[in-house]
Amino acid sequence: MESMRRIFLATVLCALATSNAIAQKKEETRMGAWKLNVEKSKFSPGPAPKSLMLMFEPAGKGVHLTTEQVNPDGSKTATEYTASYDGKDVPLKGSAVANTTSLKRLNATTVMRTDKKDGKVVATLKSVISKDGKLYTVDVKGVNAKGQPVKNFLVFERP
Repeated sequence: MESMRRIFLATVLCALATSNAIAQKKEETRMGAWKLNVEKSKFSPGPAPKSLMLMFEPAGKGVHLTTEQVNPDGSKTATEYTASYDGKDVPLKGSAVANTTSLKRLNATTVMRTDKKDGKVVATLKSVISKDGKLYTVDVKGVNAKGQPVKNFLVFERP
């Protein structure tokens, strides 16, 4: 009976180690620059930005993200945060919609981001890295700076 427990425990530990290694590999795939493919993306309400660049960098057990966007009118905006995948709110700089964000890893390829304004959820962003690591998609649901409902689907590729 004791040997069966040890085998079971060893199997569980091995599975957890493999799962963490896969998640780490996908996280490494996410790192670097990503450019929005405006034609493949959907914006409701529109209009779409002229361009949007993401830059992911490792930061401890989490990630540091900076964005640069050219808005439809030609003006530019930038956002930035550093967060771990623990679901804890951290400052979100530069956003007109939210002042904090948090991240939770759902599985090896999927991360859920929750943006809040003064403690109230204003947007959720479900991001998925493709199996081949060539596409990064983000499903956005929430409200914009005008309080209008937003349902966007963003498709990013390597520049």
